[in-house]
Amino acid sequence: MGGAVVDEGPTGVKAPDGGWGWAVLFGCFVITGFSYAFPKAVSVFFKELMREFGIGYSDTAWISSILLAMLYGTGPLCSVCVNRFGCRPVMLVGGLFASLGMVAASFCRSIIQVYLTTGVITGLGLALNFQPSLIMLNRYFNKRRPMANGLAAAGSPVFLCALSPLGQLLQDRYGWRGGFLILGGLLLNCCVCAALMRPLVAPQPAGAPGPQRPARRLLDLSVFRDRGFVIYAAAASIMVLGLFVPPVFVVSYAKDLGVPDTQAAFLLTILGFIDIFARPTAGFITGLKKVRPYSVYLFSFAMFFNGFTDLTGSTASDYGGLVVFCIFFGISYGMVGALQFEVLMAIVGTHKFSSAIGLVLLLEAVAVLVGPPSGGKLLDATHVYQYVFILAGIEVLTSSLVLLLGNFFCIRKRPEASQPEEATSEAERLHKPPTDVRVDSREVEHFLKAEPEKNGEVVHTPETSV
Repeated sequence: MGGAVVDEGPTGVKAPDGGWGWAVLFGCFVITGFSYAFPKAVSVFFKELMREFGIGYSDTAWISSILLAMLYGTGPLCSVCVNRFGCRPVMLVGGLFASLGMVAASFCRSIIQVYLTTGVITGLGLALNFQPSLIMLNRYFNKRRPMANGLAAAGSPVFLCALSPLGQLLQDRYGWRGGFLILGGLLLNCCVCAALMRPLVAPQPAGAPGPQRPARRLLDLSVFRDRGFVIYAAAASIMVLGLFVPPVFVVSYAKDLGVPDTQAAFLLTILGFIDIFARPTAGFITGLKKVRPYSVYLFSFAMFFNGFTDLTGSTASDYGGLVVFCIFFGISYGMVGALQFEVLMAIVGTHKFSSAIGLVLLLEAVAVLVGPPSGGKLLDATHVYQYVFILAGIEVLTSSLVLLLGNFFCIRKRPEASQPEEATSEAERLHKPPTDVRVDSREVEHFLKAEPEKNGEVVHTPETSV
Protein backbone atom coordinates (compact mmCIF):
# COMPACT_ATOMS: atom_id res chain seq x y z
CA MET A 1 0.00 0.00 0.00
CA GLY A 2 1.50 3.30 -1.05
CA GLY A 3 0.79 6.98 -1.15
CA ALA A 4 2.30 10.42 -1.26
CA VAL A 5 3.59 12.15 1.82
CA VAL A 6 2.37 15.69 2.29
CA ASP A 7 4.46 16.65 5.30
CA GLU A 8 7.49 14.48 4.74
CA GLY A 9 10.75 16.11 5.72
CA PRO A 10 12.46 17.19 2.49
CA THR A 11 15.54 15.27 1.52
CA GLY A 12 18.77 17.18 1.99
CA VAL A 13 17.35 19.79 4.39
CA LYS A 14 19.54 20.16 7.45
CA ALA A 15 17.79 20.05 10.83
CA PRO A 16 17.79 23.63 12.21
CA ASP A 17 18.71 22.51 15.77
CA GLY A 18 17.13 25.72 17.02
CA GLY A 19 15.19 28.64 15.62
CA TRP A 20 11.58 27.58 15.12
CA GLY A 21 12.60 24.22 16.53
CA TRP A 22 12.28 25.65 20.04
CA ALA A 23 8.60 26.38 19.35
CA VAL A 24 8.22 22.80 18.11
CA LEU A 25 9.93 21.59 21.28
CA PHE A 26 7.50 23.58 23.43
CA GLY A 27 4.55 22.07 21.57
CA CYS A 28 6.00 18.59 22.01
CA PHE A 29 6.48 19.29 25.74
CA VAL A 30 2.77 20.17 26.12
CA ILE A 31 1.58 17.23 24.00
CA THR A 32 3.75 14.75 25.92
CA GLY A 33 2.41 16.13 29.19
CA PHE A 34 -1.21 15.73 28.16
CA SER A 35 -0.67 12.29 26.61
CA TYR A 36 1.04 10.63 29.57
CA ALA A 37 -0.45 12.56 32.50
CA PHE A 38 -4.09 12.71 31.43
CA PRO A 39 -4.88 8.98 31.89
CA LYS A 40 -3.58 9.23 35.48
CA ALA A 41 -5.12 12.64 36.21
CA VAL A 42 -8.71 11.54 35.43
CA SER A 43 -8.45 9.02 38.29
CA VAL A 44 -9.33 11.83 40.75
CA PHE A 45 -12.89 11.71 39.36
CA PHE A 46 -13.31 7.98 39.92
CA LYS A 47 -15.08 8.19 43.30
CA GLU A 48 -17.65 10.62 41.90
CA LEU A 49 -18.23 8.35 38.91
CA MET A 50 -18.67 5.36 41.23
CA ARG A 51 -21.27 7.27 43.23
CA GLU A 52 -23.02 8.59 40.09
CA PHE A 53 -23.37 5.28 38.25
CA GLY A 54 -23.32 2.83 41.18
CA ILE A 55 -20.25 0.91 39.95
CA GLY A 56 -17.04 -0.41 41.50
CA TYR A 57 -13.45 0.79 41.28
CA SER A 58 -12.52 -1.86 38.73
CA ASP A 59 -15.20 -0.49 36.38
CA THR A 60 -13.90 3.07 36.59
CA ALA A 61 -10.29 1.89 36.22
CA TRP A 62 -11.18 0.81 32.69
CA ILE A 63 -11.29 4.50 31.71
CA SER A 64 -7.53 4.90 32.25
CA SER A 65 -6.85 1.50 30.70
CA ILE A 66 -8.77 2.38 27.53
CA LEU A 67 -7.00 5.75 27.32
CA LEU A 68 -3.60 4.07 27.51
CA ALA A 69 -4.65 1.32 25.10
CA MET A 70 -5.73 3.92 22.53
CA LEU A 71 -2.52 5.93 23.06
CA TYR A 72 -0.33 2.89 22.41
CA GLY A 73 -2.50 0.61 20.29
CA THR A 74 -3.36 3.12 17.56
CA GLY A 75 0.31 3.63 16.70
CA PRO A 76 0.11 2.09 13.20
CA LEU A 77 -3.05 4.11 12.44
CA CYS A 78 -1.20 7.29 13.41
CA SER A 79 1.72 6.28 11.20
CA VAL A 80 -0.59 5.80 8.22
CA CYS A 81 -2.30 9.16 8.81
CA VAL A 82 1.00 11.03 9.19
CA ASN A 83 2.51 9.44 6.08
CA ARG A 84 -0.63 10.26 4.11
CA PHE A 85 -1.70 13.71 5.34
CA GLY A 86 1.29 15.10 7.27
CA CYS A 87 1.91 15.91 10.93
CA ARG A 88 0.13 19.24 11.33
CA PRO A 89 -3.32 18.23 9.91
CA VAL A 90 -3.30 14.99 11.90
CA MET A 91 -2.51 16.86 15.13
CA LEU A 92 -5.23 19.44 14.50
CA VAL A 93 -7.82 16.70 14.06
CA GLY A 94 -6.42 14.90 17.12
CA GLY A 95 -6.78 18.02 19.26
CA LEU A 96 -10.41 18.36 18.23
CA PHE A 97 -11.06 14.69 19.01
CA ALA A 98 -9.39 14.94 22.44
CA SER A 99 -11.51 17.97 23.36
CA LEU A 100 -14.72 16.60 21.87
CA GLY A 101 -14.41 13.35 23.85
CA MET A 102 -14.20 15.11 27.22
CA VAL A 103 -16.98 17.59 26.38
CA ALA A 104 -19.26 14.76 25.27
CA ALA A 105 -18.39 12.77 28.41
CA SER A 106 -19.79 15.57 30.58
CA PHE A 107 -23.27 14.72 29.19
CA CYS A 108 -23.00 10.92 29.55
CA ARG A 109 -25.69 8.93 31.39
CA SER A 110 -23.90 5.59 31.69
CA ILE A 111 -20.38 4.33 32.27
CA ILE A 112 -20.36 2.70 28.82
CA GLN A 113 -20.83 6.13 27.27
CA VAL A 114 -17.90 7.41 29.34
CA TYR A 115 -15.78 4.54 28.01
CA LEU A 116 -16.60 5.54 24.43
CA THR A 117 -16.12 9.28 24.90
CA THR A 118 -13.30 9.72 27.42
CA GLY A 119 -11.63 6.40 26.66
CA VAL A 120 -11.93 5.93 22.90
CA ILE A 121 -12.44 9.42 21.42
CA THR A 122 -10.15 11.36 23.78
CA GLY A 123 -7.59 8.54 23.72
CA LEU A 124 -7.55 8.55 19.93
CA GLY A 125 -7.18 12.33 19.91
CA LEU A 126 -4.19 12.20 22.26
CA ALA A 127 -2.60 9.46 20.16
CA LEU A 128 -2.99 11.55 16.98
CA ASN A 129 -1.08 14.33 18.76
CA PHE A 130 1.62 12.42 20.58
CA GLN A 131 3.23 10.47 17.75
CA PRO A 132 3.33 13.30 15.14
CA SER A 133 4.85 15.67 17.70
CA LEU A 134 7.78 13.28 18.21
CA ILE A 135 8.20 12.95 14.46
CA MET A 136 8.40 16.75 14.07
CA LEU A 137 10.88 16.97 16.95
CA ASN A 138 13.04 14.42 15.16
CA ARG A 139 13.02 16.54 11.99
CA TYR A 140 13.91 19.81 13.70
CA PHE A 141 16.74 18.52 15.90
CA ASN A 142 19.80 16.47 15.07
CA LYS A 143 22.86 17.51 17.09
CA ARG A 144 20.71 18.67 20.01
CA ARG A 145 18.14 15.91 19.62
CA PRO A 146 18.96 14.01 22.86
CA MET A 147 18.57 17.20 24.89
CA ALA A 148 15.36 18.05 23.00
CA ASN A 149 13.93 14.60 23.72
CA GLY A 150 14.79 14.95 27.40
CA LEU A 151 13.12 18.36 27.67
CA ALA A 152 10.02 17.16 25.80
CA ALA A 153 9.77 14.06 27.99
CA ALA A 154 9.81 16.27 31.09
CA GLY A 155 6.28 17.35 30.15
CA SER A 156 4.92 14.09 31.57
CA PRO A 157 5.87 14.61 35.26
CA VAL A 158 5.28 18.38 35.09
CA PHE A 159 1.72 17.96 33.81
CA LEU A 160 1.05 15.09 36.22
CA CYS A 161 1.95 17.36 39.14
CA ALA A 162 -0.32 20.08 37.71
CA LEU A 163 -3.33 18.16 36.35
CA SER A 164 -4.00 16.00 39.42
CA PRO A 165 -4.57 18.90 41.86
CA LEU A 166 -6.37 20.85 39.12
CA GLY A 167 -8.74 17.92 38.60
CA GLN A 168 -9.41 17.70 42.32
CA LEU A 169 -10.11 21.43 42.46
CA LEU A 170 -12.50 21.26 39.51
CA GLN A 171 -14.34 18.30 41.02
CA ASP A 172 -14.79 20.04 44.37
CA ARG A 173 -16.08 23.24 42.77
CA TYR A 174 -17.98 22.10 39.66
CA GLY A 175 -18.51 18.34 40.05
CA TRP A 176 -17.22 15.72 37.69
CA ARG A 177 -19.37 16.92 34.77
CA GLY A 178 -18.14 20.49 35.04
CA GLY A 179 -14.59 19.23 35.52
CA PHE A 180 -14.77 17.12 32.36
CA LEU A 181 -16.18 20.08 30.42
CA ILE A 182 -13.35 22.40 31.52
CA LEU A 183 -10.70 19.76 30.84
CA GLY A 184 -12.19 19.37 27.37
CA GLY A 185 -11.64 23.06 26.75
CA LEU A 186 -8.11 22.75 28.12
CA LEU A 187 -7.34 20.00 25.62
CA LEU A 188 -8.01 22.44 22.77
CA ASN A 189 -4.49 23.68 23.48
CA CYS A 190 -3.39 20.60 21.53
CA CYS A 191 -4.64 22.40 18.41
CA VAL A 192 -2.44 25.39 19.31
CA CYS A 193 0.54 23.05 19.61
CA ALA A 194 -0.38 21.52 16.26
CA ALA A 195 -0.24 24.96 14.65
CA LEU A 196 3.38 25.24 15.83
CA MET A 197 4.40 22.15 13.83
CA ARG A 198 5.51 24.01 10.71
CA PRO A 199 6.87 21.58 8.12
CA LEU A 200 10.42 22.05 6.91
CA VAL A 201 10.68 23.27 3.31
CA ALA A 202 13.78 23.02 1.17
CA PRO A 203 14.88 26.40 -0.25
CA GLN A 204 14.41 26.57 -4.04
CA PRO A 205 15.90 29.03 -6.54
CA ALA A 206 13.45 31.40 -8.20
CA GLY A 207 11.58 29.71 -11.01
CA ALA A 208 12.92 26.26 -10.20
CA PRO A 209 10.36 23.44 -9.94
CA GLY A 210 9.78 21.95 -6.51
CA PRO A 211 11.48 18.69 -5.61
CA GLN A 212 9.66 15.53 -6.51
CA ARG A 213 8.94 13.48 -3.43
CA PRO A 214 9.17 9.75 -4.03
CA ALA A 215 6.09 7.74 -3.18
CA ARG A 216 6.46 5.70 -0.02
CA ARG A 217 4.42 3.21 1.90
CA LEU A 218 1.84 4.44 4.35
CA LEU A 219 3.10 1.89 6.88
CA ASP A 220 6.67 0.83 6.19
CA LEU A 221 6.94 -2.75 7.44
CA SER A 222 10.47 -2.99 6.07
CA VAL A 223 11.70 -1.78 9.47
CA PHE A 224 11.32 -5.37 10.64
CA ARG A 225 14.26 -6.24 8.35
CA ASP A 226 16.44 -4.05 10.55
CA ARG A 227 17.89 -6.22 13.29
CA GLY A 228 18.41 -3.16 15.46
CA PHE A 229 14.72 -2.31 15.32
CA VAL A 230 13.64 -5.89 16.08
CA ILE A 231 15.92 -6.06 19.12
CA TYR A 232 14.74 -2.64 20.33
CA ALA A 233 11.05 -3.57 19.90
CA ALA A 234 11.51 -6.83 21.80
CA ALA A 235 13.38 -5.13 24.64
CA ALA A 236 10.88 -2.25 24.88
CA SER A 237 7.92 -4.65 25.00
CA ILE A 238 9.47 -6.66 27.82
CA MET A 239 10.41 -3.47 29.68
CA VAL A 240 6.86 -2.07 29.61
CA LEU A 241 5.61 -5.24 31.33
CA GLY A 242 7.24 -4.10 34.57
CA LEU A 243 8.05 -0.40 34.08
CA PHE A 244 4.67 0.99 35.14
CA VAL A 245 3.98 -1.51 37.93
CA PRO A 246 5.82 0.14 40.89
CA PRO A 247 4.12 3.57 40.55
CA VAL A 248 0.75 1.79 40.57
CA PHE A 249 1.41 -0.20 43.74
CA VAL A 250 3.86 1.91 45.77
CA VAL A 251 1.11 3.86 47.58
CA SER A 252 -0.74 0.69 48.51
CA TYR A 253 2.57 -0.86 49.55
CA ALA A 254 3.15 2.06 51.96
CA LYS A 255 -0.36 1.77 53.38
CA ASP A 256 0.20 -1.95 53.92
CA LEU A 257 3.23 -1.03 56.04
CA GLY A 258 1.01 1.19 58.20
CA VAL A 259 1.94 4.55 56.66
CA PRO A 260 -0.83 7.24 56.85
CA ASP A 261 -2.69 7.98 53.64
CA THR A 262 -1.32 11.50 53.17
CA GLN A 263 2.28 10.38 53.58
CA ALA A 264 1.70 7.43 51.30
CA ALA A 265 0.31 9.67 48.55
CA PHE A 266 3.31 11.99 48.96
CA LEU A 267 5.54 9.21 47.62
CA LEU A 268 4.24 9.83 44.09
CA THR A 269 4.97 13.54 44.49
CA ILE A 270 8.56 12.72 45.37
CA LEU A 271 8.84 10.38 42.42
CA GLY A 272 7.39 12.96 40.02
CA PHE A 273 9.58 15.78 41.33
CA ILE A 274 12.76 13.75 40.80
CA ASP A 275 11.50 12.67 37.37
CA ILE A 276 11.12 16.32 36.27
CA PHE A 277 14.85 16.94 36.63
CA ALA A 278 16.06 13.47 35.65
CA ARG A 279 14.69 13.60 32.10
CA PRO A 280 16.37 16.83 30.88
CA THR A 281 19.59 15.85 32.66
CA ALA A 282 19.64 12.45 30.95
CA GLY A 283 18.97 14.11 27.60
CA PHE A 284 21.80 16.61 28.12
CA ILE A 285 24.27 13.87 29.09
CA THR A 286 23.26 11.74 26.09
CA GLY A 287 23.85 14.70 23.78
CA LEU A 288 27.51 15.00 24.77
CA LYS A 289 29.84 14.29 21.88
CA LYS A 290 31.63 11.41 23.57
CA VAL A 291 28.47 9.85 25.01
CA ARG A 292 26.02 9.99 22.10
CA PRO A 293 27.57 7.14 20.05
CA TYR A 294 26.87 4.88 23.03
CA SER A 295 23.25 5.97 23.62
CA VAL A 296 21.99 2.40 23.15
CA TYR A 297 24.24 1.18 25.96
CA LEU A 298 23.20 4.12 28.14
CA PHE A 299 19.54 3.20 27.56
CA SER A 300 20.33 -0.39 28.51
CA PHE A 301 22.01 0.87 31.70
CA ALA A 302 18.93 2.99 32.50
CA MET A 303 16.70 -0.09 32.23
CA PHE A 304 19.13 -2.13 34.34
CA PHE A 305 19.19 0.65 36.95
CA ASN A 306 15.39 0.74 37.00
CA GLY A 307 15.06 -3.02 37.39
CA PHE A 308 17.71 -3.13 40.11
CA THR A 309 15.86 -0.34 41.93
CA ASP A 310 12.67 -2.42 41.86
CA LEU A 311 14.48 -5.39 43.38
CA THR A 312 16.00 -3.30 46.16
CA GLY A 313 12.66 -1.56 46.75
CA SER A 314 11.11 -4.92 47.57
CA THR A 315 13.27 -5.01 50.71
CA ALA A 316 11.88 -1.72 52.10
CA SER A 317 10.30 -2.23 55.50
CA ASP A 318 9.38 1.33 56.52
CA TYR A 319 8.45 4.73 55.08
CA GLY A 320 12.07 5.91 54.89
CA GLY A 321 13.00 2.95 52.75
CA LEU A 322 10.15 3.70 50.34
CA VAL A 323 11.24 7.36 50.12
CA VAL A 324 14.74 6.26 49.10
CA PHE A 325 13.20 3.83 46.61
CA CYS A 326 11.08 6.59 45.03
CA ILE A 327 14.12 8.87 44.69
CA PHE A 328 16.18 6.28 42.82
CA PHE A 329 13.16 5.04 40.87
CA GLY A 330 12.46 8.63 39.76
CA ILE A 331 16.04 8.96 38.49
CA SER A 332 15.99 5.68 36.56
CA TYR A 333 12.42 6.22 35.32
CA GLY A 334 13.38 9.67 34.03
CA MET A 335 16.43 8.25 32.24
CA VAL A 336 14.28 5.63 30.51
CA GLY A 337 11.67 8.22 29.53
CA ALA A 338 14.28 10.57 28.06
CA LEU A 339 16.17 7.91 26.10
CA GLN A 340 13.56 5.50 24.75
CA PHE A 341 12.54 7.50 21.66
CA GLU A 342 15.99 9.03 21.16
CA VAL A 343 17.46 5.53 20.79
CA LEU A 344 14.68 4.51 18.38
CA MET A 345 15.38 7.60 16.25
CA ALA A 346 19.07 6.74 16.19
CA ILE A 347 18.37 3.14 15.12
CA VAL A 348 15.88 3.61 12.28
CA GLY A 349 16.61 7.17 11.10
CA THR A 350 14.31 10.04 10.21
CA HIS A 351 12.48 8.61 7.19
CA LYS A 352 11.37 5.37 8.85
CA PHE A 353 10.71 6.80 12.30
CA SER A 354 7.02 7.54 11.66
CA SER A 355 6.34 3.87 10.89
CA ALA A 356 8.75 2.49 13.48
CA ILE A 357 7.26 4.38 16.43
CA GLY A 358 3.74 3.30 15.46
CA LEU A 359 4.71 -0.36 15.38
CA VAL A 360 6.65 -0.11 18.65
CA LEU A 361 3.71 1.55 20.41
CA LEU A 362 1.40 -1.20 19.14
CA LEU A 363 3.66 -3.88 20.64
CA GLU A 364 3.92 -1.94 23.88
CA ALA A 365 0.13 -1.61 24.05
CA VAL A 366 -0.19 -5.33 24.68
CA ALA A 367 2.41 -5.15 27.44
CA VAL A 368 0.72 -2.11 29.03
CA LEU A 369 -2.55 -4.01 29.27
CA VAL A 370 -0.86 -7.15 30.63
CA GLY A 371 1.72 -5.69 33.04
CA PRO A 372 -0.24 -4.00 35.89
CA PRO A 373 -3.11 -6.56 35.86
CA SER A 374 -0.61 -9.41 36.11
CA GLY A 375 0.95 -7.69 39.11
CA GLY A 376 -2.50 -7.32 40.63
CA LYS A 377 -3.24 -11.01 40.17
CA LEU A 378 0.06 -11.92 41.80
CA LEU A 379 -0.84 -9.67 44.71
CA ASP A 380 -4.29 -11.23 45.03
CA ALA A 381 -2.76 -14.70 45.10
CA THR A 382 0.07 -13.98 47.56
CA HIS A 383 -0.95 -10.76 49.40
CA VAL A 384 2.77 -9.87 49.43
CA TYR A 385 3.79 -6.61 47.75
CA GLN A 386 7.46 -7.61 47.67
CA TYR A 387 6.70 -10.29 45.06
CA VAL A 388 5.10 -7.68 42.78
CA PHE A 389 8.22 -5.50 42.90
CA ILE A 390 10.49 -8.50 42.36
CA LEU A 391 8.49 -9.56 39.29
CA ALA A 392 8.63 -6.03 37.85
CA GLY A 393 12.37 -5.83 38.51
CA ILE A 394 13.06 -9.14 36.79
CA GLU A 395 11.08 -8.06 33.71
CA VAL A 396 12.92 -4.75 33.36
CA LEU A 397 16.31 -6.38 34.00
CA THR A 398 15.54 -8.95 31.29
CA SER A 399 14.76 -6.18 28.81
CA SER A 400 18.08 -4.45 29.54
CA LEU A 401 19.97 -7.68 28.90
CA VAL A 402 18.07 -8.29 25.65
CA LEU A 403 19.01 -4.83 24.37
CA LEU A 404 22.61 -4.99 25.59
CA LEU A 405 23.43 -8.47 24.33
CA GLY A 406 21.44 -8.06 21.11
CA ASN A 407 23.22 -4.81 20.29
CA PHE A 408 26.64 -6.19 21.21
CA PHE A 409 26.44 -9.47 19.29
CA CYS A 410 23.95 -8.79 16.47
CA ILE A 411 24.12 -5.19 15.28
CA ARG A 412 27.65 -4.03 15.89
CA LYS A 413 29.02 -2.36 12.75
CA ARG A 414 32.33 -3.09 11.12
CA PRO A 415 35.08 -0.55 11.70
CA GLU A 416 34.44 2.31 9.32
CA ALA A 417 38.14 2.97 8.82
CA SER A 418 38.42 0.05 6.41
CA GLN A 419 35.54 1.22 4.23
CA PRO A 420 37.34 4.13 2.49
CA GLU A 421 40.29 1.87 1.71
CA GLU A 422 37.99 -0.72 0.20
CA ALA A 423 36.21 1.96 -1.83
CA THR A 424 39.53 3.38 -3.05
CA SER A 425 40.85 -0.01 -4.09
CA GLU A 426 37.58 -0.74 -5.87
CA ALA A 427 37.76 2.57 -7.73
CA GLU A 428 41.37 1.95 -8.73
CA ARG A 429 40.46 -1.50 -9.97
CA LEU A 430 37.62 -0.13 -12.12
CA HIS A 431 39.57 2.75 -13.61
CA LYS A 432 42.92 1.02 -14.01
CA PRO A 433 43.54 0.34 -17.71
CA PRO A 434 43.83 -3.33 -18.57
CA THR A 435 47.41 -4.44 -19.06
CA ASP A 436 46.77 -7.64 -20.91
CA VAL A 437 44.71 -6.17 -23.77
CA ARG A 438 46.54 -5.06 -26.91
CA VAL A 439 45.01 -2.46 -29.22
CA ASP A 440 45.84 -2.63 -32.93
CA SER A 441 46.74 0.85 -34.27
CA ARG A 442 45.14 0.07 -37.64
CA GLU A 443 41.80 -0.65 -36.01
CA VAL A 444 41.94 2.66 -34.15
CA GLU A 445 42.76 4.56 -37.34
CA HIS A 446 39.90 2.85 -39.20
CA PHE A 447 37.50 3.70 -36.33
CA LEU A 448 38.48 7.37 -36.32
CA LYS A 449 38.00 7.66 -40.06
CA ALA A 450 34.67 5.88 -40.00
CA GLU A 451 33.09 7.92 -37.15
CA PRO A 452 34.79 11.27 -36.73
CA GLU A 453 31.72 12.78 -35.09
CA LYS A 454 29.08 11.48 -32.73
CA ASN A 455 25.96 13.38 -31.56
CA GLY A 456 27.38 16.65 -32.87
CA GLU A 457 30.60 16.46 -30.82
CA VAL A 458 34.01 15.88 -32.40
CA VAL A 459 35.91 13.03 -30.80
CA HIS A 460 39.55 14.02 -30.50
CA THR A 461 41.33 11.09 -28.88
CA PRO A 462 41.20 7.33 -29.22
CA GLU A 463 40.88 6.99 -25.45
CA THR A 464 37.65 8.99 -25.28
CA SER A 465 36.30 7.26 -28.38
CA VAL A 466 36.90 3.73 -27.24
